[in-house]
Amino acid sequence: AGGSSRGLAQMLLYPIDALRTLAQTRDGRTLADVGAKALVRGCATTSSFAIFIGSIQFAIFGATRDLCGPVVAAGLGAAGSCLVSVPQEVIKQRLITGVYSNFGNAVTTIYKTEGVKGFYSAWRPTVARNIPFVVCTFTVMDMLKHWRLESKSRKSNLCNIGENSSNEQKLSLTITENLIIGISSSLIGATLTHPTDVIKTRMMTQAASKAIPYSSTLDCMQTIWSSEGPKAFYSGFLQRSAYMGPLWSIQFALNGKFTDIMKKNNT
Repeated sequence: AGGSSRGLAQMLLYPIDALRTLAQTRDGRTLADVGAKALVRGCATTSSFAIFIGSIQFAIFGATRDLCGPVVAAGLGAAGSCLVSVPQEVIKQRLITGVYSNFGNAVTTIYKTEGVKGFYSAWRPTVARNIPFVVCTFTVMDMLKHWRLESKSRKSNLCNIGENSSNEQKLSLTITENLIIGISSSLIGATLTHPTDVIKTRMMTQAASKAIPYSSTLDCMQTIWSSEGPKAFYSGFLQRSAYMGPLWSIQFALNGKFTDIMKKNNT
C-alpha cells in the first residue's frame, strides 16, 4: 500500500519536483536552459523507485512503531529507504538538469565513470535531510491521526476517552482527512529540512555547472553561505512545498485507502 501510493503520487507531481531541482541548482537553471522536456525526463523510470521507497518506509514504520515508538520507527524507516532513495535522486536530478539525456544513459555512464559509489554521491546530506524530514512528517502524522481518531471516537461514543486502541480498529480516516494530515505534516518537515535539501541538490548536480566543484559537503555549505548568503539555503522552497505537500497528502490518503481495502479482503 505504501509503495503503490508513493509511486503514483511522485509520478503525478514529477514536473513540480523538476522545477524545485532547477531552482536549487548552483547556476540557477531554468526551463529555457534545459527545455520543457526536462519536466518529465525520467518520470516513469525514476518514479518506479518510489514504489520501493514507500514500501520500505511504511513497512518499517508499521513493524516497529509499537515496539520503538513513532519517532524511532520513522527514523528507521527513513534510514532504510535511503538505500533506494539516494540512487533515485542522483539519477533523477541529473536527468532534469540535462547532464544525461535518458535513464539508460544515466545509469551506464554513472556506473562506468564513478562505479557503484557514483549512485550514492551526496549520500550524507541526503540522509541528513531524509531522516529528520521523515521523523518529523511521520511523527506529526501519527499525532494528528490519533488526535482525529480519538475525536471521532468520542463523538460516536464507541468508548471512553483514552481507550484508543479498540477505536482505531473500528474507525478510519476519510481521504479528505488523510489529505489534510499529509499536507500539514509534510510542510512542517519540509520547512525544517530545506537547507539540507539545497545542499543535497547542489552536490548531486555539480556536473551541470561550470563553477569549481565543491570538494565536500562542508565546502558546499561554506561556499553557499559566503557567496550567496543564508537566503540561498531556502532557494526553491515554494516549489518544494508545492511538491511535498501534495506528495505526502496523496501518499497518506492512498495508503490509508489501500490499507482499508487490504484489511477488508483479509477478513
